[in-house]
Order: sequence, then structure tokens, then C-alpha cells
Amino acid sequence: MPSHPDHRGFEIVAREDFSDVTYLLEVHHPQMAKAARAGQFVIVMLHEHGERIPLTIADFDRQKGTITLVIQAVGKTTREMQQVCRVGTHLLALTGPMGEPSQIGGQRHVVCVGGGLGVAPIFPQARAYKESGATVVAVVGFRSKDLVFWEDKFRACCDEVIVCTDDGSAGLKGNVTTGLRQALDADPEIDEVVAIGPPVMMKACAEVTRPRNIKTVVSLNPIMVDGTGMCGGCRVKIGTGIKFACVDGPDFDAHQVDFDDLMVRLKRFSETEKAALARWEEGCRLGTAQPAGK
Repeated sequence: MPSHPDHRGFEIVAREDFSDVTYLLEVHHPQMAKAARAGQFVIVMLHEHGERIPLTIADFDRQKGTITLVIQAVGKTTREMQQVCRVGTHLLALTGPMGEPSQIGGQRHVVCVGGGLGVAPIFPQARAYKESGATVVAVVGFRSKDLVFWEDKFRACCDEVIVCTDDGSAGLKGNVTTGLRQALDADPEIDEVVAIGPPVMMKACAEVTRPRNIKTVVSLNPIMVDGTGMCGGCRVKIGTGIKFACVDGPDFDAHQVDFDDLMVRLKRFSETEKAALARWEEGCRLGTAQPAGK
């Protein structure tokens, strides 16, 4: 993408906190907002010593010239961003849109399923399906009522929204497969299901649709590391072949994904990530934290 005219980077024009770990950043980048399509992602660098992290585009506004990222503070970089990213601050680098856009068009009845943080990236897909003329049911799942976000955004672009909570404090009690089964039972003409969320959730959705022979698409963003296909860290088993999630995806046929292998591979950097987070937190406590990479 062309560089932003502001030498400081890309300005954060809005922030919203959904919980103590989940937050939204709206970033000014007119060129990217114009180019972005549902299903794509960006690579973000917070500062010159920061690591590059892939984040799914949760929304884009071509008129305002902004893209929206919804982030969960789980590792060192995302926690650092949670601390320092405020309205008026800047991200050093923002590259994208990357990945293959979702294949939208021709579907008649679609269910879009989002679990937890996956609720954010499923939104532009639900909106795009609706704009293409499809009937769209959104199934969004959260642990509890206090964690529900964007219900109003989904209701504005979907024909029906089914909210599920693990504890039953809002909507249906249960996980998103409960809502997915309800949607499929209510409409025998559903011809596509899209699911985004933790791998165990996407696998569960695939097992609901498999016996019904309904095309199901999942997004494998969680496996990405480099985001450009150079590192090979996002290798995934699709059917009898191997694909790279960042350049061949991130969308894949859920019934062809080897989810067990995917979940094993997702754990391979867990100890390194824990060590990096511990070092950063100790530095913050002592007031000697160095930027990532130092």
C-alpha cells in the first residue's frame, strides 16, 4: 500500500474497550479502506522495535477512510498495544489488505457464525453476503452477557441474529453450535455456513454441517505468524494437500481442514510466547521495559 502522508504512521481515530482484554482500534488509512474486502487481514507494527502481527480486518469504512481492528490482549505485543494505543496515537506500520478475499456472491441463504473474538471478523462477511442479495442469519457466541458486542451492527445488516452465551445470561444458553443447529433446522435452504473463532469452535461447526452436506467455510487466521508466506509457519493440512493460510487463505473448506493437526501446531510457540510476555511484564513492573526486539 502507498505510505501514509503522516510520517508518524497511521493515526488511531477511535478506540473502544469491550472487556478487560478485548478492545477495538479504528485506524485512518484511506487507501486500505478503499481496497479492503471481507475476509482479508493486515500486518501491524506498533513501533520500530515491535514484532509484526497479523490481524483480521473487522470493519472498513470507505467514506471515512478507516479500517477497524478488534484485538484480544493475550501476548506481549497485543498487551502493549492495549496499554499505549489511544485516540491520537499512531501505529508505525500497517500493511495490507492481505490474503484472499472471501468468495461472496451466488449464495442464497447463509449462516455466519462467530465465536468470541471471531464475532468481529465475521461481521464484514455477513454484511457482504447481505449486500450480494443473500438471506443472512448471524450466530454470535460469548461467554456471558457482559462480553456481548456489536449485536446492533449485526442486526442492521442481517435478517436474523441468534446470540448464544455459555451461561445463558443472554440469548440461547450454550455455544454457537446450539444457535447453528437452530438456524439450520429453521431454514432447510441454507446453502453455505461461514464460521470464525477458536479452532475447536470451527471444528464443532464443521461437524454440525458435515452430515447435512452444507458447504462450510472457516478462516484460519490464528495459525499465521509472518503473514506473507515466507516463514512457512502457517502450513495447514487441507484434504490430502498442504496449504499456507496467509497466501492460500485464510478461508478454507471446513470439511477438508485437519483441525487436530492445526490445534497441535498452534501450541508450538506457546512457551516462547509465555517467556516473552513474562520478560515484558517484569520490565513494566521495574520500569525498565524495553520495546520488543531489544
